[in-house]
Amino acid sequence: MVSGTIFQYKKSSWPPQDYISRATLELLDSDSAAPPKQAWRRKLNSHASILKEFSVTFMEAIKMVRLGIRLWSYVREEASQGRKAPIDPFTRESCKPSASQGVPLGGMGSGSICRGFRGEFRNFQIVPGTCDTSPIMANQFSIFISRDGGRKKYASVLSPGKHENLGESSYEGLSSWGWNLSGQHSTYHALFPRAWTVYDGEPDPELKVSCRQISPFIPHNYQDSSLPTTVFVYTLVNTGKERAKVSLLFTWANSIGGISHLSGDHVNEPFKAEDGVSGVLLHHKTSKGNHPVTFAVAACETQNVSVTVLPSFGLSEGSSPTAKAMWGKMAQDGYFDRDDFDAGPSMPSSPGETRCAAISASAWVEPHGKCTMAFALAWSSPKVKFNKGKSYHRRYTRYYGTSERAASNLVHDALTNYKRWEEDIERWQNPILNDDRLPEWYKFTLFNELYFLVSGGTVWIDSALPDARLSSDHPQRKTLKYRNDVVVENIKSYGSDSNIENSSTGDVESSHTGCSDEDGSVISQGEQKDDYIQYPSHENKSDDVGRFLYLEGVEYIMWCTYDVHFYASFALLELFPKIELSIQREFAKAVLFEDKRKVKFLSEGNWGIRKVKGAVPHDLGTHDPWHEMNAYNIHDTSKWKDLNPKFVLQVYRDFSATGDFSFGTDVWPAVCAAMEYMEQFDRDNDCLIENDGFPDQTYDAWTVHGVSAYCGCLWLAALQATAAMALQLGDNISAEKYKRKFLKAKSVLETKLWNGSYFNYDSGSSSNSKSIQADQLAGQWYTASSALPNLFDDLKIQSSLQKIYDFNVMKVRGGRMGAVNGMHPNGKVDDCCMQSREVWTGVTYAVAATMIYAGMEEQAFTTAEGIFYAGWSEDGFGYAFQTPEGWTMDGHFRSLTYMRPLSIWGMQWALSLPKVILDAPRVNIMDRIQLSPQSSRPHHAETGVKNIAEKAKCFSNSVFRCAC
Repeated sequence: MVSGTIFQYKKSSWPPQDYISRATLELLDSDSAAPPKQAWRRKLNSHASILKEFSVTFMEAIKMVRLGIRLWSYVREEASQGRKAPIDPFTRESCKPSASQGVPLGGMGSGSICRGFRGEFRNFQIVPGTCDTSPIMANQFSIFISRDGGRKKYASVLSPGKHENLGESSYEGLSSWGWNLSGQHSTYHALFPRAWTVYDGEPDPELKVSCRQISPFIPHNYQDSSLPTTVFVYTLVNTGKERAKVSLLFTWANSIGGISHLSGDHVNEPFKAEDGVSGVLLHHKTSKGNHPVTFAVAACETQNVSVTVLPSFGLSEGSSPTAKAMWGKMAQDGYFDRDDFDAGPSMPSSPGETRCAAISASAWVEPHGKCTMAFALAWSSPKVKFNKGKSYHRRYTRYYGTSERAASNLVHDALTNYKRWEEDIERWQNPILNDDRLPEWYKFTLFNELYFLVSGGTVWIDSALPDARLSSDHPQRKTLKYRNDVVVENIKSYGSDSNIENSSTGDVESSHTGCSDEDGSVISQGEQKDDYIQYPSHENKSDDVGRFLYLEGVEYIMWCTYDVHFYASFALLELFPKIELSIQREFAKAVLFEDKRKVKFLSEGNWGIRKVKGAVPHDLGTHDPWHEMNAYNIHDTSKWKDLNPKFVLQVYRDFSATGDFSFGTDVWPAVCAAMEYMEQFDRDNDCLIENDGFPDQTYDAWTVHGVSAYCGCLWLAALQATAAMALQLGDNISAEKYKRKFLKAKSVLETKLWNGSYFNYDSGSSSNSKSIQADQLAGQWYTASSALPNLFDDLKIQSSLQKIYDFNVMKVRGGRMGAVNGMHPNGKVDDCCMQSREVWTGVTYAVAATMIYAGMEEQAFTTAEGIFYAGWSEDGFGYAFQTPEGWTMDGHFRSLTYMRPLSIWGMQWALSLPKVILDAPRVNIMDRIQLSPQSSRPHHAETGVKNIAEKAKCFSNSVFRCAC
């Protein structure tokens, strides 16, 4: 826990008055229009520098030449099948990455769009696994102001400067708009999931404008947090002596990013809803067989605010009307014709034609008066399709149905509910924001790193039958069914949701997959469509949160990469624990089956099977998630040494944090299987696993020999966690077995790796075997997070962490870059491979969390502050809202928008352990496991599993077959 007298920082905050005048802040200080004291800030005229990507050294390139050739061949083979390889270092986006990102729009799992701090909409991720980074320049907010009977007029796009994209043929017509905003007196303020843009007298010196962006990301609210919608609330304050007529314009192209607006067959349609909400629906026909998308742009008409629309305009001169004519109409009148609401659907657009829509909100603002205008954006893509054909209904369809017109209901509800959303967001954030013990930079970085749960390519699907209360436009989907003979036998024998193994591929399908083939009927892979019975759901209705996927990163397109989820999962456990438990259940099921399809591993060119029984998969797949796991094919991850221990540690942490006994009994068989699988890597029977002389863990370019600090520590922690979980579940035989293993393995690891100051990288004889690895105490991190006894005595833990702090942190730019992964004891960075010489953002946060548990709070926050300085500060490299996996000593990035930095929530977990852990008995749980004299009686976990099943009375959501 953080002490009451915490340390001081040279610059602990960015006071808003440093960016906006105090007078303006006071004018906006109502209705949440003023930005908060704690926020990430930028002036709109800040330079958005181009980011620099890392490059391998000559020697690294030589070592990887064979891998490169095989990877190149694999990428081309996937492309020939119309698919994108999960790792493709050869293809680069046409739009170079820049330091221009901001808070993304929408909730989780229904696609996302980013809005940069300068106001541009970019990074469209509507289709799973794709991210079109280029901004769509027609998507803009603009303002029109008229004073003194029209003798004073101002008109400007609310995004500074003319953009280079305006010269492109697809954007002709936009250059006629008023790109007049300098951005010198305008600022952006971000505190995810909200953002504020304040125009302090731009373009009208006597008008103060605040735009508040609100998305429904609300912890523990599993309904609103799934909604693909965002609200923009504009507060206008007239400081002049004459009233002003102000019109705000929201324009939107019928596009899902890239050049999709040119593909043709897109239709725009005006609509009117209840409560004064009206706008335009933009029906987009996607390419490559993807399901259609409908956007809605809307505004709310009130007694003082009038709303009009222009359902369709084009960017080229041949359009009717043109973008130029539309701008002229607004500049002259400030509104469109009311008759446009009756226009009906437009004709489908022709290939090469861009179809846009506009909505205007207008009002008179009296001298020294104030006015509020609210806009909303939503996108409805009810079905999500993966490249190998399976389609699923997104989670939000449970509440809004599958009609293409659901987008109009989404914007309506957003405009009528956003105040409640804000209250819930503030109720969640305020205890942390008001905690005076915490540094200011930590507070807003903590929340802003959550951007990844929206823009990290998340997919959230529904899993159950639709609610009967839904409107009739929601078709009643069929539940997944299995063949009669198999299911009846399982139900009669076990009374639980047993795993059914496909005899041909070894694939496992779950009753709540909710997938469909192309004709819409819901079936399991490889099954015929006759002779089915309904298969029962395994989850209680209150716990049914569907299925959730998030990418390792937008450049590494693999769903729920587990070695990285180990770091990121603290955010889900803290904020959406039911989603975290559902992911763990997926991996528990995966442990127990085998997929014998052949895969070529690119590092060595050898062949193996896709999924080995007992091994935790690296990921849930890419093009057919849940059904074709382990999209990662660089190494054979069934031989990795960290995945199985990480599974056990996450399961125990989640079990102890939630106190969910049902969850514990469900996943216990998988825990036993995962632990027994690892015994093959104990080559000398000393109860400690050994690495195999290749990069067989999450550092997949960093070779390990023999016993290693990273995997060895994870293994020790997993042994202890398994013993503790066995005791709590009543499996005393397993508890004793794993306690014995733990005690022996701990002694061996300390003998082989402890050098009196820290744990050596490994027990080999290579040039880096004595390197100081920043992540050497990853197992201790989880041990402390789960309130288990420390793996080592306090002196060893504190000595190791102090060594990491002194060398990996402070010897790298004075602690202003984070913790470098590897450091030689002579103070030189370990450059044996690209990963040893990198700073990994998520690992740095994990190290800081471990320091907090060890009572080293000042070192912890100094360590983590290096990530803030390098990644988020104005003097840093520009990685805000796209935090990469890591960077080199010169700040060049590798893999932007990456999952692992969510581990900053591991720091918050350390600062505020959940009540169920804090209230746990203070007795050392390992001391409660009594060791009996060694005997010949069996120690196989199966006996304990059967006993637990009986005690748990065959929980209906059990993943194992109980025999009560």
